[in-house]
Amino acid sequence: MPRKSCLNSNRTNKKETEMKLYFSPGACSLSPHIVLREAGADFDLQQVDTRSKEMVGSDSLFTDINPKGSVPFLQLDDGEVITEGAVIVQYIGDKNPESGLIPPAGSMERIRGQEWLSFIGSDLHKGFGPIFNPKYMPEAAPVAKGLLEIRLAYVAGELEGKDYLMGDKFTAPDAYLFTILNWAKKVGIDLDQWPDIPAYMARVAGRPAVQETLKAEGLI
Repeated sequence: MPRKSCLNSNRTNKKETEMKLYFSPGACSLSPHIVLREAGADFDLQQVDTRSKEMVGSDSLFTDINPKGSVPFLQLDDGEVITEGAVIVQYIGDKNPESGLIPPAGSMERIRGQEWLSFIGSDLHKGFGPIFNPKYMPEAAPVAKGLLEIRLAYVAGELEGKDYLMGDKFTAPDAYLFTILNWAKKVGIDLDQWPDIPAYMARVAGRPAVQETLKAEGLI
């Protein structure tokens, strides 16, 4: 019998919605989930068990619709699908320009935002792989942890004197960074050694849309 979940087909309002986000609680899909709520978008949620590839509350396998087998996965009402978190958050921002989550195309601010999304995805996100995955050689985890700490020190320096990565306004890269920084405690990295980071995390976590997202995923 399919497992029942209050998160399955969770609607943000009563009207018909145009998008469905496939997610796993606390995974990197948290980033586009936050961005969707920050943008005030209409969407449904479908929880995925990333290990078994089962969709919670359904008999179907996630890999039947997404051969990559990974979240986030955004399905649009016209049948188009979008994968890769950094691309999804830019799509959401572009569809909701009034939100300011993604600066306009052609602007230097847009380039800076894309720089952050790329850095977070390649230098931070992927840096956790050798630590989380027990199949890596034992020597890999300490090396990966050391590299992450160097990169986190850089992030702390960039946050000094600013509320968010891009200045005084929350943008899509903040949703991605917040998501990844939440993994630090799980691998034994103490963020308190960079005071600007815990202050930043608390600032982001206190945003109403972020609180709604964390509650919807059962993280608080």
